[in-house]
Amino acid sequence: MTKAEIVNEVAKVTGIEKLKVQAVVEEFTKCVKDSIAKGEPVYLRGFGSFIIKHRAEKAARNITKNTTLTIPAHDIPAFKPAKVFVASVKK
Repeated sequence: MTKAEIVNEVAKVTGIEKLKVQAVVEEFTKCVKDSIAKGEPVYLRGFGSFIIKHRAEKAARNITKNTTLTIPAHDIPAFKPAKVFVASVKK
């Protein structure tokens, strides 16, 4: 499902104009991105959590040049679904 399909579905179900729904969806995604960029997780009860995972430094190999390089430690955004969400998908 794309962002446009989400906007269409929400507009159809709620009866709100598509432009207003699109603005809300855009602002929601912006808020989540900004919060994660600041290092603050986002918790949505019954849906899941947008969190930051830390990746440790590790060694990698370039097999074409047969060399080893070091990938520095870094943080990545991740999503952890809520138990209720996982259970509804399993059914």
